[in-house]
Amino acid sequence: MINQRILGHFRESAELKIRAATQLAQPIEQAVELMFTALSNGNKILACGNGGSAADCQHFAAELVGRFERERLPLPALALTTDTSILTAVGNDYSYKEIFVKQVQAFGQAGDVLFALSTSGNSANVVAAIDAALERDMRIVALTGKGGGVMGKQLTEADVHICVPHDRTTRIQEVHLLTIHCLCDGIDVALFGGDANE
Repeated sequence: MINQRILGHFRESAELKIRAATQLAQPIEQAVELMFTALSNGNKILACGNGGSAADCQHFAAELVGRFERERLPLPALALTTDTSILTAVGNDYSYKEIFVKQVQAFGQAGDVLFALSTSGNSANVVAAIDAALERDMRIVALTGKGGGVMGKQLTEADVHICVPHDRTTRIQEVHLLTIHCLCDGIDVALFGGDANE
């Protein structure tokens, strides 16, 4: 019984990734170009999300500041999900909806990119962070699922929406992780050329 459930998880995950590949390849490429342009111009990437998406933000920032698959100079990326003093102070003194807004207002500048993650596209604090970023003339890369929710409607033509075509949170998160690795690889190739595995 459990064995069949495990096989079902693997099968469903693999089938979604294959099915989503052609649909997501172009927006992922556009996101790479947007992030590459920002980094090339001396700007940075701020990332925000909740729960599993918060962990994905930290994963993404770690790959850029540290390394992905090649040795290179650190790249400026910051997960807005890690400073517990900021998160709890803002959550307590204002509201949980403001925890990313205040950080976008403090650290975000025109030309920076906000990498906004939400499997539903409806996370209120991420939605609010996008509004704050747009007010600061930042560009947005939104990574969502379930049709994109509110976040999909916030974006301008200058922004990028990567929406996983599925309604199950676990499957969406699995494709989000693969997408993050595609972004990291694309950024490295765009900035430094070649293939790290060659």
